[in-house]
Amino acid sequence: MTVDPVLQSPAFVDAIRNPEDPNHLMVIKPVMRKIRVFAGETLLADTTNAIRVMEVGRGVYDPVIYVPETSLQSPFSELSKSTHCPIKGDASYVAIGGDEIGWVYKTPLEMSLQLKNHYAFWPDKVRIVEGN
Repeated sequence: MTVDPVLQSPAFVDAIRNPEDPNHLMVIKPVMRKIRVFAGETLLADTTNAIRVMEVGRGVYDPVIYVPETSLQSPFSELSKSTHCPIKGDASYVAIGGDEIGWVYKTPLEMSLQLKNHYAFWPDKVRIVEGN
């Protein structure tokens, strides 16, 4: 398979790549500011240890902020839903009040261990505040 020349640039030197498709990749970077996640006025997470995942697959996906489990401020219920990503692993989904709100990688693939026990949220269901 031919790798897109753009995806060979220095910006992607540390990217985690799908072994079956090197054009499917992600870059994980720390967020250098405080992150708070809200559902309405309910604080879901508060952290200075978030990470941002930028992924290229079938297209360029919007960046996603993941917060560590230790930063969660509200209880979540686990749903029976799961999905698989060839560069992240198996995602489990979580809800508040029965409404699916996000996902977590409890046992990510070895190449994506930085995501272990980090939660991400559907952007149309939460408000993310970056900075003070």
